[in-house]
Amino acid sequence: MTITAVDVLDVRFPTSRSLDGSDAMNPDPDYSAAYVVLHTDSGHEGHGFTFTIGRGNDICCAAIETLSEYVIGADVYSAADLADLYKRLTHDSQIRWLGPEKGVMHLAAAALVNAAWDLAARRSGYPLWKFLTLLTPEEIVQSIDWRYLSDALTPDEALAMLREAEPGKAERIEEIERDGYPAYTTSPGWLGYDDEKVVRLAREAVAEGYTQIKLKVGADLEDDRRRFAAARSAVGPDIRIAVDANQRWDVGQAVAWMEALAEFDPWWIEEPTSPDDVLGHAAIRRRVAPIKVATGEHVHNRVMFKQLLQAGAIDFLQLDAARVAGVNENLAILLLAKKFGVPVCPHAGGVGLCELVCHLSMFDYTSVSATMEDRVIEYVDHLHEHFTAPTVIKDGRYQAPTEPGFSAEMKRDSLIRFSYPHGPEWRSN
Repeated sequence: MTITAVDVLDVRFPTSRSLDGSDAMNPDPDYSAAYVVLHTDSGHEGHGFTFTIGRGNDICCAAIETLSEYVIGADVYSAADLADLYKRLTHDSQIRWLGPEKGVMHLAAAALVNAAWDLAARRSGYPLWKFLTLLTPEEIVQSIDWRYLSDALTPDEALAMLREAEPGKAERIEEIERDGYPAYTTSPGWLGYDDEKVVRLAREAVAEGYTQIKLKVGADLEDDRRRFAAARSAVGPDIRIAVDANQRWDVGQAVAWMEALAEFDPWWIEEPTSPDDVLGHAAIRRRVAPIKVATGEHVHNRVMFKQLLQAGAIDFLQLDAARVAGVNENLAILLLAKKFGVPVCPHAGGVGLCELVCHLSMFDYTSVSATMEDRVIEYVDHLHEHFTAPTVIKDGRYQAPTEPGFSAEMKRDSLIRFSYPHGPEWRSN
């Protein structure tokens, strides 16, 4: 099964019209996907994408086109094939100069790597999370690029952790298939929503079975205090409310802001400062305790996650399915989190990120961490109708995907309608 062609599409949804996704740093996002289809000589396809919020999505598409030459002619039958493809996409010396292993080229690699894993899982007949559970510990370790990690985690240590998780794995797989995985929802908390809408959606979330919600903060302190007080009153003291500043603050400002919100019992503060500021996150964590610190959706690569963990800078690791270079790099990040004992609570929402990231968390539970304690996956009720195998939430829990692949495929009609700039949705506005 050889990859013979790569299609790249610029797909954008006009979410800025309703302020869905609005926060202190991103007031008017148009949720978008630089979308990839891998074609093969066997007729199988692999679908993948990387997520942006509008302008610049075309730049990601151009970067994917540049990297596509490394995919044509490849086979992705085994974990070794997928590891080889990952390294070809991330190790080219001239392209690597543009990062290295970060920025637009890394986003482009994510789309192609995720599409390749989708292709491999479809070929196997299993959803990706289960396909991963069927790989041996040796195959998982073989899938990872270990460069730069050995001071924190060695392949032998990772192999030992994976082998340690083998007992009980079958029972955990059955549990995931029966009960799913806990979710929290950001849907009530967008910064552009008025107080009445925040309260209504927060109450609805609790009624739907969620035990944690999230509010966007960071633009105006008095607005944040008023909205947080209203949400806390609506859901009561037993529901966890996380807050997310989306990188808005300096270190001292983050500490002062969280001191002003502490009376409402925030569960964590997410992205309190620049995602690149490892020591800043560590300082904030020390100074706002017992409020916890979470970050990860804008962390460039496994090396930065390694540093955040080594510095004791985070209480929760929020990996993203399409920010780092796809499944291979996220496998390394899951193992790093296990080594340092930090729960993984992935970033989702966007367009398609919920569909992707639940596969990674379900694999984490069955085969790496073997625990769900303090672990939840973000959920946002946007744009799922555009996917052929959309996320299903029941009683506040992600249900296990059952369709073969990575749940990345968008419906053809949606790809046509929302293609940018010539699709009908954009021509008419």
